[in-house]
This record gives sequence, structure tokens and C-alpha cells, in this order.
Amino acid sequence: MKNNRFDNKLSQTGVVFQPLYTQVENHVKQLIVEQRWKPGEMLPNEFQLAEELGVSQGTVRKALNGLTSAKILSRRQGVGTFVSEHTNQDSLYRYYPIICDGKAPELPKAELLSLELIKVPKNVLAAFGTEGNMKVFEVFRRRILNNEFCIFEKIYLPHTYFKALEGTQELPHTLYHFYQTQFNLTVQTTTDRIKADIATAEDARLLGVKKGDALLEVQRIVHSLDGKAIEFRISRCRSDNYHYLVEST
Repeated sequence: MKNNRFDNKLSQTGVVFQPLYTQVENHVKQLIVEQRWKPGEMLPNEFQLAEELGVSQGTVRKALNGLTSAKILSRRQGVGTFVSEHTNQDSLYRYYPIICDGKAPELPKAELLSLELIKVPKNVLAAFGTEGNMKVFEVFRRRILNNEFCIFEKIYLPHTYFKALEGTQELPHTLYHFYQTQFNLTVQTTTDRIKADIATAEDARLLGVKKGDALLEVQRIVHSLDGKAIEFRISRCRSDNYHYLVEST
């Protein structure tokens, strides 16, 4: 951040009944959304933040600890506190739970099949909670693990947040880092709904399975740091040599 001075917003109407450390958390998140600190940049130290915000150093420390637990910030011992980045390593353990049986987790590669701007489909509308005249980018991709196609994805991205995608011919394998660096949209939460299903003719053609074979369908809604729904994704996943891994600590 070029200038350590910033407006104290902690006393705004509507937040005064929140605990002070929560107000600090929200304030820091808002500054990140406003790009006062970009992904990978270091925040001022606790003493500086406390002085600027007019709160105790202990309040700042509690707020930063909460943001670190939420993976919005990261701490480097003896160095400082940084805005988290969606690096490949981070994405591997947070966002790609489909694992090849008997293999270590790895990031799947992607083949872009199509990308076009369409009117939001009815089955996608509820994910964004908006009007039916909304425009979205519809992205079809196949994911590759163990040298075979294992996932077919349909991804929907609101045009209002991703206008620069118009005319795009390719996308990176890992999208969340792309959202963060190119569109200032940091993923904060993902909600997955998983159910068993059987392969359709489309699944069979794209994934090299037989129609009627068992699949997993994962529907994911992604929200950004400021609470916006920025992605709805339907993943059709082979289940013959793959599994969905969830680890809790």
C-alpha cells in the first residue's frame, strides 16, 4: 500500500453494534476489495494498523488472526502479514477435491471446448439470485487427470463481472488465480453439492465412459470476498477410478 493513511470507517452506522475486532476484520476486507493491498502484498504491521484505526494492538491482532484463519490473509513468521494469493498450491488443496485412486492429489489440466455469452439458463438463475435477463459466459471444459478425461465442466460467469472475457480463445487451467489477478475477484467461499448420477450420451462422448455408467455431479457456487456470487459450476465426474476427497482439521 503506497500510503499507510486511510479513512477510519469503524464508526459507520450499521456496524457500531459489532464487536470491535469484527469491525476491523470487515474494514480490512473492504480495503482489499478496493485494492489498497493487492494479492501477495504485505500489510502494515499491527502497531501501524492499530494507530491508523484508533484501536488497540490486541484488537488488530485478533482481527488479523480471524482473517488468517479464513485464508484471506497469510502470516510469514518473522516477516509480516500478506494478502493471500490463489496460487496453484493453494488451489490444489482448497478447490480440487477430485483425486485419482491410488495417486497423490494433483491439479487437473483443462481443455477449453467453448466459451460464449448467453442469456442465463433457467437452471442457473437461482445460483445468482437475479433477473432472468442476466447475461453470463458459459464455459465448457474437460479436465484431465492421469492422462485421461475425468471431468466435464459447465461454468457460468456473470457478464457484469467478467466483461473482458469477450473474444477470449483460451483460459488458464486454474481459474481462481485468474479471477483474482485479472478481475480483482478473490474467492472467499465455495459451496459444493454432490450427488450420484448416471452418464448421459454427452457424458459418454466427452469422458470416454458408457451411457448409464455411474458419475458424481458436483454443483458449486462461488462467492467473492465482498459476498458476490461470481461463479456457478456443474462438474460431471467419472467415478470408476476417481473419488471426492474431503479432509477436515
